[in-house]
Amino acid sequence: MSTLLARFRGFLPSAAAAALQRQPLRFGSATAAAKLQELALEENCILVDESDRVLGNASKRDCHRVDPDGNIRLHRAFSVFLFNSRGEMLLQRRSTHKITFPDCYTNACCSHPLHDIEGEREELNALGIRRAAQRRLNYELGIPLSQVRPENFHFLTRIHYADRGDGVWGEHEIDYILFLQKDVDLKPNEGEVSEIRYIARNELDQQIASLEAPLTPWFRLILAHRLPLWWDNLHRLKKHVNLGEIERF
Repeated sequence: MSTLLARFRGFLPSAAAAALQRQPLRFGSATAAAKLQELALEENCILVDESDRVLGNASKRDCHRVDPDGNIRLHRAFSVFLFNSRGEMLLQRRSTHKITFPDCYTNACCSHPLHDIEGEREELNALGIRRAAQRRLNYELGIPLSQVRPENFHFLTRIHYADRGDGVWGEHEIDYILFLQKDVDLKPNEGEVSEIRYIARNELDQQIASLEAPLTPWFRLILAHRLPLWWDNLHRLKKHVNLGEIERF
């Protein structure tokens, strides 16, 4: 565990960043990206049942491997939807080095709370999830930790979904949905993210139709069933909070 924690603290993008303009920014591949992705498979996710009760832990590798019967181990995850003060949503394109769903467009940040980090196992008010989101926004997008405090996130609901991906690597998650509206400094980690852009609500359909790569399955699902409603109520999110059940589409 100490090795993992040292890597989280030591491989964080610089906090210094220029404000993102409306035009997409593209970044080259990091030399060590493939190795870092391989090392990340050693991290331990939190295994849960279909009611989101903790069952134990397993490596990220074991949680994302599709077994011979097509099954994938159910684990906790989160998806962050980040909006600026103009109400535009950040879209990222995953690096080609990603193990699951490489070179796909998705929401600002999608990852996992880790069993290896004690604070990310905290369940009260989804504090562990919030801490994990803060850590990953810093790691993937270079957002300073001070700009994305755990209390800044709006926890809306949980979604249970599964996708077998390429038949080797897939997803099966209880996905915690977090919304955040804030102007932040960005310096993407090129080993994680190859492109970022902000899109306006009234351009959503046009922008999605013009993308040069597919969407991740969780983003595609949320886009089809919930995102337009939530986005239209960005300043009235409380009335759409659903913490009492796990949604399935």
